[in-house]
Amino acid sequence: MKKKILYTLVFIVTFLSCKKEQITLTYIDEYVVKDSLSLSNTTIGGLSGIDGYNGEYYMVVDDARNPRILTADIEIENDKITSVNFKKVIELRDTTSSFYKEHFLDLESIFIDADGEFNLVSEGSIRKGKDPSVFSVDIENSKIEKYSIPSYFKANSNGQPKHNGVFEGSCKSVDNKGFWVAMEAPLEVDGEEPTFHKTQSPIRITYFNKEKKEAEKQYAYELEKIDKPSKGNVNLNGVTSILEYKEGVFFVIERIYQSGYGSYGNVVRIFKASVEKETTNTLEITSLKNQKYVPLKKELLIDFSTVQEKLTDGIIDNIEGITFGPDLSNGNQSVILVSDDNFQVYGKQLNQFILLEISNK
Repeated sequence: MKKKILYTLVFIVTFLSCKKEQITLTYIDEYVVKDSLSLSNTTIGGLSGIDGYNGEYYMVVDDARNPRILTADIEIENDKITSVNFKKVIELRDTTSSFYKEHFLDLESIFIDADGEFNLVSEGSIRKGKDPSVFSVDIENSKIEKYSIPSYFKANSNGQPKHNGVFEGSCKSVDNKGFWVAMEAPLEVDGEEPTFHKTQSPIRITYFNKEKKEAEKQYAYELEKIDKPSKGNVNLNGVTSILEYKEGVFFVIERIYQSGYGSYGNVVRIFKASVEKETTNTLEITSLKNQKYVPLKKELLIDFSTVQEKLTDGIIDNIEGITFGPDLSNGNQSVILVSDDNFQVYGKQLNQFILLEISNK
C-alpha cells in the first residue's frame, strides 16, 4: 500500500513538472488619441514602437523626414487607460558624426536600456541602397554607437531584403546582456512572402550582444498565410513588434494588411513564440530556402477579430508597438500596444492604445 502511494506521488510530481505553463492574453481596454494633435510644432502620429522606462513611455515616430522620439504619461486607473499625455519631442540630430547623413532613418522600434540609452532600429531604404541599421543614442543625443549586422541584411547583399520589410521590431532581452531584433518580411533567399496558400515564409529574430555590438544568435519564425479574400492589390503579412516575456519566450505581433477594406484592412494577431531544445540557430545560414531548420514554436494568444465589437468603430488599426504596462488590480502584469496611423495619408486611421492582461495557468 505504501509503495502504491509512493508511486502515485511520484507520478503526480512528474506530471506537474512536465506540464508547461499556459500563457493567455486578454483584452482589457482601449484608448484613442484625438486626430491632428501637435507638440512642439510636430504632428502626433506614426507611432511605430513603444517602451516604458522610469514611469514614462517613449515612442518612436516613423517619419524619415524628421526622425524623432515622443515621451508620454499613460495613466491607468482601475484597469482602464484614462489618459495619454504627450510631454516632449526628442529630435534626433547628428552633432558629432555623419551617421544620420549616411543612413536613411526609417525608424520602427525603440527600447531604453538600463543606462538610459535609446536603442533604435531602422529599415533603411533598400531601393536607395541604404542599409538597415541597429544603433544606440545616449540621453544627450551626443554619442551614437552602431551595431554590426549580418551581411545578408544589407541593401545590396545576396540576401535580397525586401524594401520596407527589414528591421521592424526590437526589445530588451531578459538576460539584460543584449536585445532582440525582428524582421518584418522574409529575405528573398529565405522564402516567399505570405499569400493565400501556405508558404515557407520565415523571418529572422536576431539576438545582439550589447557589449560586443554584434549578432550572437538567431531563430526563424514562420509567418501565417492570408485568410481574408483579396479586394485590392496589396495583400501582405509581416511581424511588426516583439517582446521577450520570459527567457526564450516571445510575444510576436503579426499584422496582415489588405487594401480595398478601408479602415478594416488590418488583421492583427499576437503569438507566443518559444525557443525549444531543437530550435535551429540560423545566424550562420545564409539562405533558408533549401536548408532544413526548426523554427520557433508558435501558439496563438489573441486574434483581435474576436474583440472587434469592443474597439472604436470596430477597427483594429496598424498595431506596431508593444511594451509591458503596470500590474493590474488582480496582480497580473499588463502589456500596452500602440498603432501607427501613417499620419492618416491612407484614409481614416487611429492613434490607438490597447491594454491587455497577461495571465498564467
